Amino acid sequence: MSLRLTDVTLTHPDGAARLTALDRVTLEVPRGGLTAVVGPSGSGKSSLLAVAATLIRPDSGTVTLDGASTAGLTRGELTDLRRRTVGIVFQQPNLLPSLTAAEQLQVMARLDGRDPAKARGRALELLDAVGLAGEAGRRPHQLSGGQRQRVNLARALMNDPRVLLVDEPTSALDHARGAAVIGLIARLTRERGTATVLVTHDRAHLATADRTAEMRDARLTPLAGPRPPAVAGW
Repeated sequence: MSLRLTDVTLTHPDGAARLTALDRVTLEVPRGGLTAVVGPSGSGKSSLLAVAATLIRPDSGTVTLDGASTAGLTRGELTDLRRRTVGIVFQQPNLLPSLTAAEQLQVMARLDGRDPAKARGRALELLDAVGLAGEAGRRPHQLSGGQRQRVNLARALMNDPRVLLVDEPTSALDHARGAAVIGLIARLTRERGTATVLVTHDRAHLATADRTAEMRDARLTPLAGPRPPAVAGW
């Protein structure tokens, strides 16, 4: 498994008490597999992604990325592991307005200390993979919402992650553009062998996933259907 959460619990301060964001969540996602997670606002979906990305340490339980346990790692070690292993597609693309589509990707490689010439080639290859080969020199204001989200996806793949975490990528898109982005995520997951978790509010996208689950009241449960389960033990 490229991504494994085992019996993870996460709480936050809530006045004199604590609010449970994740309640003994266990999730396994294999390489090349797409798991979609749905649930109402406040159910714990964002907390699930934050813990899986090692952005937040859980109160208890374990997180394993590409076979490496995160238990006991320092903040710096977590940052290095995340940079090498995890790609994050944010809900909003948050592209830098002064950079071209290709440069948005090249920045990621620069942060990882990669060769600039090779980074340029990698950026162009990924833009081609998401259908933007002809838009490499355009800046965000020259791209449509769907194109900006595709750049966002390509940027997340720039450092060849083993785990891809996708947060509501269609929230600002109409149905047709949203469906195209979801289909692209599914295709790239299989072609590039990432373990992908897609958080979405739209159940219409569940048919694209290999496995489906629902967050409700901080707990992760399976959804009925012909596909195999996303959670260990289901």
